[in-house]
Amino acid sequence: MIHPTAIVDDTAELAFDVSVGPYAIVGQGVVVGSGTRIGPHAVVRGPTCIGKENKIFQFASVGEDPQDKKYRGELTYLEIGDRNVIREFATIHRGTVQDRGVTQIGDDNLFMAYTHVAHDCIVGNKVIMANSASLAGHVQLHDNAILGGFSLVHQFCKIGQHSFSAMGSVISRDIPPYVMVGGSPTRPHGINSIGLERLGFSSETVRQIRKAYKVVYKNGLKLEEAIQVVEKMALETPELLCMVDFLKHTGRSIIR
Repeated sequence: MIHPTAIVDDTAELAFDVSVGPYAIVGQGVVVGSGTRIGPHAVVRGPTCIGKENKIFQFASVGEDPQDKKYRGELTYLEIGDRNVIREFATIHRGTVQDRGVTQIGDDNLFMAYTHVAHDCIVGNKVIMANSASLAGHVQLHDNAILGGFSLVHQFCKIGQHSFSAMGSVISRDIPPYVMVGGSPTRPHGINSIGLERLGFSSETVRQIRKAYKVVYKNGLKLEEAIQVVEKMALETPELLCMVDFLKHTGRSIIR
């Protein structure tokens, strides 16, 4: 399963059915789970732990040193879950000791060509990053979020679950769950209703989420006041609890 032209470090731990393509490099301290495929010319550096049934396409760079001027060769990590697809020329970097020292990727994510996940990011499950979307350091990208092509996310931003950014969005503030953003400058444009419907959210739940969006963005309330209103709504619509929690713990304030 390992092509004769591939270079695999003696310390790397590969499950018996892992495939490594021509001229790929698997470095020191890399652990790869069952069913994972590493394509031609891909480079995987460690310490990196990769789960099961991932597909790493040709020329991807996984587990490289962080692009942080403070980095001085410290021991930091990358953790990748199961069934992720990492397409051509995608780059995913390890963490830094200035943060938690680890970049974390969940399960079932799609990183299209030329996407970038910087140091210390936390990416949830079932996320889609379209071509050339990029995360700066310390970004949190929650479950089922979708970043359109060429979306750029500022460091330390949080992107809520089920949110959506249009192509070319420049995101410098947090995006609450369910919210859709786009334009130049990037602004909120309602909720990701199509995505919610595809995931099986009921029409009534979508209606309540849209109502909560209007409370936050259309009613002229201060954020603290809007949180109180949405918190009461969440008593009958539990799907709003994630929005309440997100708004209470926003770090860079929300995009408005």
